[in-house]
Amino acid sequence: QVQLVESGGGSVQAGGSLRLSCATSGYPYDEYCLGWFRQAPGKEREGVASIDINGRTSYRDFVKGRFTISKDNAKNTLYLQMNSLKPEDTAMYYCGVDLGTGLERYCATAPADFGYRGQGTQVSVSS
Repeated sequence: QVQLVESGGGSVQAGGSLRLSCATSGYPYDEYCLGWFRQAPGKEREGVASIDINGRTSYRDFVKGRFTISKDNAKNTLYLQMNSLKPEDTAMYYCGVDLGTGLERYCATAPADFGYRGQGTQVSVSS
């Protein structure tokens, strides 16, 4: 059973930093795409960043240079380091995973849709 549990959200002022974590379990590590996506009230879901099994990362333009996605295979944990946060980054953040072969091209788009996702962690940035 695939499980994803996010943590690390909170409230910060603009310019601040947060580090999100996603504890993962229950899926094989043969082929996958891991990522973060977010959704703000009244807005569509949008991808943020992704990382594939080879460690290749992809970011949406609006977080490039500010956010860093990483994973610790020994701890089965995905991270999102968020620096220089802006009020427009306020949203519920989710981690997700897609499983299967041939995911490299899909993962490179920093997608917003994943086969499995966690329950989310709220990030609020005040001006």
